[in-house]
Amino acid sequence: MTAPAALYLIPVTLAEGTIPEAILAPMVIDRVRGIRDFVAENARTARRFLAACGHPDPIATLGIAILDEHTQESAVSALLAPLREGRPLGLMSEAGAPAVADPGALLVAAAHAENLRVVPLPGPSSILLALMASGLEGQRFRFAGYLPVATLDRAAAIRELESRSAAAQETQVFIETPYRNDALLAELLKTCRPDTRLAVAVDLTADTEEIRSASIAQWRHAHAPPGKRPAIFLLLARAPVRKR
Repeated sequence: MTAPAALYLIPVTLAEGTIPEAILAPMVIDRVRGIRDFVAENARTARRFLAACGHPDPIATLGIAILDEHTQESAVSALLAPLREGRPLGLMSEAGAPAVADPGALLVAAAHAENLRVVPLPGPSSILLALMASGLEGQRFRFAGYLPVATLDRAAAIRELESRSAAAQETQVFIETPYRNDALLAELLKTCRPDTRLAVAVDLTADTEEIRSASIAQWRHAHAPPGKRPAIFLLLARAPVRKR
């Protein structure tokens, strides 16, 4: 059944090999099956996801336009052509929720600029799942994206996050390329105060999922590096003691 014309924000499974029916609601999968035009970061992985969803049309006949970090902002508006012609358009991220820490936000902004309907579909977000499972401050939190790669710059960024977290009692959420996870964890344990709390969520929604939340002191005593697996890092520093 063809979906009504709108820009549908389609959440994608987080873990490779996960069956969509195990993570996504039947309503979401039904909606995906009713769309023939898509925008994605990678056509190959998008086709794999659509096939796993049981799309009724031959996957090779579906339209998949690319929107990634190399796409010029001036080229984004043209990707809305199917929607302007009255056809539904699906936006997918590589994993999780589209348009969150994702270039798809540009397409959503372009759709709003033309008063085109935008429909977010429910599904997994690694950021929110990690925050839920961390036991850290969930009323106030900030997603900081990727930290600097250079050692000195990364250490300075960690100190800034810790200071901001302490001042605002705000959980800081950040990520790293999997092959740099262990270096980031080592820098966190070296730089942060012993009473700062750190949570690391690895392989969310997969059978190998691991989530640990403890003080830096506890992490230093016994920690298991996440290795080269998708991970989310969360940090909450103790509020400074006010002098009377």
